[in-house]
Amino acid sequence: MPQVFRIGGYWVYFWTNEGDPLGPVHVHISQGKPSADATKVWITRAGKCLVCHNRSQIPGHVLRNICRIVEARSSEVVGKWYARFGEARFFC
Repeated sequence: MPQVFRIGGYWVYFWTNEGDPLGPVHVHISQGKPSADATKVWITRAGKCLVCHNRSQIPGHVLRNICRIVEARSSEVVGKWYARFGEARFFC
C-alpha cells in the first residue's frame, strides 16, 4: 500500500487496490501500521476532510489534528492519488 506520509505514529496511506470502480479520493489512517480496520477520510474537491468512519478508534482530538494536516497537504494527497490510480473523483 502506498504510504502518503506519516504523522507521528500514524500512517496516512492508500490501499493498492482501492476497488473497481475506483471510489472518491480518500486516505486511510492507522496507528503503527496499515490495518483492515483503519479510519477512512474522504478528501473533498475544496481540499477538506470528511471522516467516513473511525474504525481504528483514533481519539477525536488526535483525529481532528491529523485531518488539519491532511487538509494542509491535500494537493499532495490528490497528486499522489492521481499518480497511483490515473484518475481522481471527489465525494463532494
